[in-house]
Amino acid sequence: MTQTTEHSASSPPVKPPRERARDRSPGLATCVVGGAVAAGLGLGSFAVLVMVLWISSPYPDSGPGGALHVAAGLWLLAHGTELIRTDTLSGTPAPIGVTPLLLVVLPGWLLHRAARDAAAPEGRGHPARTAWCGVVVGYLLVGAAAALYAAGGELRPDWIGVGAHVPVLAVGAAGFGVWTAHGRPRGPLPGFLRRALTALPDGGRGVFVRGFFVRRRALALARAAAAGTTVLVGGGALLVAVSLVLRAGPMQASFAQVTDVWSGRLAVLLLALALVPNAAVWGAAYGLGPGVVLGTGTVAGPLAVDAGPLLPPFPLFAAVPEAGPGSPLTWSVAAVPVVAGLVVAWCTVQVAAPAFGERDEAWSRGRTAAGVAVAAALCGAAMAVLAALAGGPMGVAVLAEFGPVWWQVGPAALGWVALVGVPAALGLRAWRLREPSGAGRRVGVPRPRLPRPRLPRVRIPRMRIPRMRLPRVRLPWSGRTADLPPAGPDAPQAPDGPSDTAPDALGSPQTPATRPPPEAPAPHLFEPYDFLPQPPDMDPAATWHDDAAREARWQALKEAGARGAPERGPQPKDPPTPAAE
Repeated sequence: MTQTTEHSASSPPVKPPRERARDRSPGLATCVVGGAVAAGLGLGSFAVLVMVLWISSPYPDSGPGGALHVAAGLWLLAHGTELIRTDTLSGTPAPIGVTPLLLVVLPGWLLHRAARDAAAPEGRGHPARTAWCGVVVGYLLVGAAAALYAAGGELRPDWIGVGAHVPVLAVGAAGFGVWTAHGRPRGPLPGFLRRALTALPDGGRGVFVRGFFVRRRALALARAAAAGTTVLVGGGALLVAVSLVLRAGPMQASFAQVTDVWSGRLAVLLLALALVPNAAVWGAAYGLGPGVVLGTGTVAGPLAVDAGPLLPPFPLFAAVPEAGPGSPLTWSVAAVPVVAGLVVAWCTVQVAAPAFGERDEAWSRGRTAAGVAVAAALCGAAMAVLAALAGGPMGVAVLAEFGPVWWQVGPAALGWVALVGVPAALGLRAWRLREPSGAGRRVGVPRPRLPRPRLPRVRIPRMRIPRMRLPRVRLPWSGRTADLPPAGPDAPQAPDGPSDTAPDALGSPQTPATRPPPEAPAPHLFEPYDFLPQPPDMDPAATWHDDAAREARWQALKEAGARGAPERGPQPKDPPTPAAE
């Protein structure tokens, strides 16, 4: 049987296109329903929150329909869509483009979970393409319906933002969920990116191709950039928290200026919490140097804070320093990008200079510096994206620009990380590749492993100890001889019981039929003077140091010494004496 016939025999029959489409349709429909359910859960969460605030508010301006329109608008704002507020005092529509980054977590997590459950082998087990396409289609259908419904309210969505931001979030989150369901495999780079990298000159090609086509080193540079970005954002959050603590009075007064009811203060507090990630990015931009734009012509940076129009009362705005030149306290925020550069250098050197050259070859100085530069570029790109997401317009005229400027924050992060990280990485590389004995080491050549010395096996000869035979001692009171048995494995074993011809107490031999069963001998402890006879009339309870007992023992010792030790060999057995019995 040939390979072709074996394959045809083992493979299932090929179905026509209609039957294959019919088999795939239930799986695709299930995935579409999963995406729609994910979008419905997100909309329901926002609706519940808005309805609770509307019910508790003492001044409801609109009915339940208006609250639901606001909930749909907030759900679209969580995807990055810009909203347009129509009920302004001047009558001019005012855009709201600042997206609270904490709200993005809910729709992103719901999309990720829906796609993961649809493509997981232990779950529904749909193919990756079917699960991804179905979840995205179902989510976008509900998103389009929500945008149409929100268009009739006071917060109307921008249709360009709806068409740009909602599909991007749906495609990205669903794709990450499918990738997670299949164990996060690491495949090769896409063809267009591989061709772009190989088209570089020789120097850049060696840096990028070797760094990115080797999975471990590419992931190391990405982790270094992520670590630097995390340090920058975390440092920005720390700066905002310290500023709010130092200006706690104005922050508390802002709650009373906004509203005097508890429901309104709760809404302001929830909005401030949703903007905490945005404030962290604003703090990072402040520490990098470009600062934060607080309106047209007003920039707050570490070197100076421009005098601008009065900001609306809001708790997070209390963290903005007062107008005027900078001080040593504001200049100290430069420690945040310095620490970020050191962290990027440390993470890069972990791969560029492995300890003792155990697994990979050490990178050269130029290649190490290029790796830090690549990580700095990735960090700058990440900060630019975060700055673009964290900022936007808050109104018209003065508030048309609010937040950090992304095209300034990205290059600033790149410059700080590269300026601090390259020298630090070269110093750390030299320290990790040092020789303890002072001898030089060639870069790129791992240290040879010395063989372990093997000690010769020493055999100890066995020693045979000669057996010692003790002389027999004749017991004077019974006429029998006692032989002390030698210790060791050659010692003779005592018989289990008396012989068949042993006489009984009356002197007549016992037969096996009338002999009683043998009894186990009682254990006896040997004492130094057990062989000495005792007088018949001596009381056993008498004192050991009595004169009569001492004299009797002495006489017995004399008699035993006068007789001497008997010769070896069989000795005749004397009849038992009455004293021995």
